[in-house]
Amino acid sequence: MYVWKISESEAWLRTGLDLSENSRNRLFTMSSELHRRGFLSIRHLLREAGYTDQNLYYSEEGKPHLDDDKYISITHSYEFTAIIISEVPVGIDIEKLREKIQRIAPKFIGYEEEFVKEVQEPIESLTVIWGAKESMYKLYGKKGLGFKAHCYVEDFELDMQHTIARIVYENDNLKFDVYFHQLENFMMAYILPAHNA
Repeated sequence: MYVWKISESEAWLRTGLDLSENSRNRLFTMSSELHRRGFLSIRHLLREAGYTDQNLYYSEEGKPHLDDDKYISITHSYEFTAIIISEVPVGIDIEKLREKIQRIAPKFIGYEEEFVKEVQEPIESLTVIWGAKESMYKLYGKKGLGFKAHCYVEDFELDMQHTIARIVYENDNLKFDVYFHQLENFMMAYILPAHNA
């Protein structure tokens, strides 16, 4: 796993990168400097991991892949970016801790409703749940998966920095280890297939 806190200028981030034609075109169409800096910092993280932009490609569904058949997941939120690379399917998400998540919680909280009512830190806990579900969505990569209907996160203590999550969808019943960690005013969550799945 590689995490970048972006403080560098766009010009600095552009240096030393060999971007594919597709990436240059994508960069050209991004109107937000924050998005361009995030996009470029992810390419620097790839380089740290021993890859180039040319090793990364996207499926028709927009899911990232590496050309050596390792699994990759990518996330970007404001000044933080992160990638995770593994021999097994993975998903990662970083979210800013914001009060707004309490307003949108009914859209993604199902099974977890009773747990969320009891917690002392609803913003942090809701952000962990959202991050876990976003990570599952990225890992699973199939259309029709619903955060509320098909993704479940077990109760957890924030200081444990771990919980279990499941996808129950069509013929799949998949179990994952969820790890989470607060970075300043952001929450990072990532998932791996559970050892005892």
